[in-house]
Amino acid sequence: MSMYKEEEYKKRFDWGLWKKLLNYLKPYKKHLSILGIVVIGLAGIDTIFPLLTKYAVDNFIVPKSFVGLWRLGLVYVLLILMQAVIVWLFIAVAGKVDMGLCYDIRKKGFQRLQELSFTYYDRTQVGWLMARMTSDISRLGDTIAWGLVDMIWGFTMMLAMTGVMFYLNWKLALIVLSVVPVLAIISLFFQKKILKSYRLVRKTNSRITGAFNEGIMGAKTTKTLVREKANLREFQDITGEMYSSSVRAAIMSSLYLPIVLTLGCIGTALALWFGGESVLLGALSYGTLLAFISYTIQFFEPVRELARIFAELQQAQASAERTLSMIETEPDIKDNPEIIEHYGDMFEPKKENWPEMKGNISFCNVSFAYKGGEKVLKDFNLDVKAGETIALVGETGSGKSTIVNLACRFYEPTEGEILIDGVNYRKRSLLWLHAHLGYVLQTPHLFSGTIEENIRYGRLNATDEEIERAAKLVNAHDFIKQLEDGYQTEVGEGGGRLSTGEKQLISFARAILADPRIFVLDEATSSVDTETEKVIQEAIETVLEGRTNFIIAHRLSTIRSADRILVIHEGKVTEEGNHYDLLKQKGYYYRLYTNQFMEERETRLINA
Repeated sequence: MSMYKEEEYKKRFDWGLWKKLLNYLKPYKKHLSILGIVVIGLAGIDTIFPLLTKYAVDNFIVPKSFVGLWRLGLVYVLLILMQAVIVWLFIAVAGKVDMGLCYDIRKKGFQRLQELSFTYYDRTQVGWLMARMTSDISRLGDTIAWGLVDMIWGFTMMLAMTGVMFYLNWKLALIVLSVVPVLAIISLFFQKKILKSYRLVRKTNSRITGAFNEGIMGAKTTKTLVREKANLREFQDITGEMYSSSVRAAIMSSLYLPIVLTLGCIGTALALWFGGESVLLGALSYGTLLAFISYTIQFFEPVRELARIFAELQQAQASAERTLSMIETEPDIKDNPEIIEHYGDMFEPKKENWPEMKGNISFCNVSFAYKGGEKVLKDFNLDVKAGETIALVGETGSGKSTIVNLACRFYEPTEGEILIDGVNYRKRSLLWLHAHLGYVLQTPHLFSGTIEENIRYGRLNATDEEIERAAKLVNAHDFIKQLEDGYQTEVGEGGGRLSTGEKQLISFARAILADPRIFVLDEATSSVDTETEKVIQEAIETVLEGRTNFIIAHRLSTIRSADRILVIHEGKVTEEGNHYDLLKQKGYYYRLYTNQFMEERETRLINA
């Protein structure tokens, strides 16, 4: 299984990272204001209850008098009702913030995935992206929405209780709170350990998601190579790492929480010891001692909650680092601000400013190398006239697909320039070029849905008549009408319910519906049978007319009518001409064509 080397994160607690995340809360200022008032009110009520107990002990229990007790009971009931309403409001508003936050971050993440260049997907596994868009973002939403308000509640309650304790007896308050500095030192120690463990957990979780994805997508290959046992062993190794990391993280959290509880008990014991002595000496009332005991118990309840939130923040930071690293990744290929200002961007195009495309393409001294790799092209030159069909043939790795990908601006030259209609295409909108582009791959991709929906994907505002016209143009209409549900037939995930040839024809119809000026066929007939190839060949001759076309071909029978055929070897054109010119040269193309012709003839004789 392939492994993607992920960025390592070292910071203990990154305030800059959390500041970026909190920016996502700006649309929820109103909700957060309500939550702030709610949690402060909740902390205030929790602080009042021990004072009511103190009042009851000192005024009713010690003097053994019940005069006016009903008033105290009424206040108590009203506070309980207020507390119930506040808790309900807290849950309702925090839930809205949680769901809204997850939605916003996922939307931003998905938008960035649409903007990123092919190079990002070349080096990033789908499983890693899925882990970020699902579990990592869910953890972030939960922690920020619920953890933030719990933190406000905890600090507010601790501050209020501290104030009341100092008001009641400042000496006893200092004694009780003497354990807090010890707690702070322990927290700093555990923070480092817990964060390190959870970073490893999130990292391993992404690897597991990636392994799931590869296992599902490669199920046929696994079975044909009898790799089930080996794949299971590799998967167990990864999940074993996840188990070990999770256990370490859980052990650190489980050690931290009992220490907090122990310190809370020590605080309560100090209150009983020194407070009890004061009561015996008559310097402190029974009610005040009871209030102090209540406060010491309740004071360390928010401390325990903060300890829990603190541990969750460690997990959330590990998720945040990975999520924001994806969202903040800049596309390798993008328009400069001046171009965006004039032509618009991918999501808000200014089509009224787009120039008309004729389809002339020129490679001027173009060199290209993939990141960390050798040069694929060096000082490559090529002029393609509008409406011309260029076929590219050559060995695997010779640079055919690179030439086409550069022309489509999926990648950009590392040296030299590419002109479209005489203008460097960097001075035009990226979306402008892609909007005039039709691309049919060797293995076509269909989306889950109907045939009609898949064809309409080429132009979302197309009418049913236009969809049918596109299907007829590429010879797909007849087989579609023979299906039980016609154009409403479900294609299945990835088009799994259709044959490769049927998927190819639908992808042709989808591409042609957009009426592109530049059309690319990348090994479009290499995976289909001879009969389907003839149908596709007829479709090709029809749809290429009047467009600038690039055909990458393995089967040379599909390119005999091309205006020019280029033989590419190690990024250079070694032979050029039409089909008959190249046969006369008796070079690479002649040998390749002759071999294929003999193989096809033998196949026909055998099957006759």
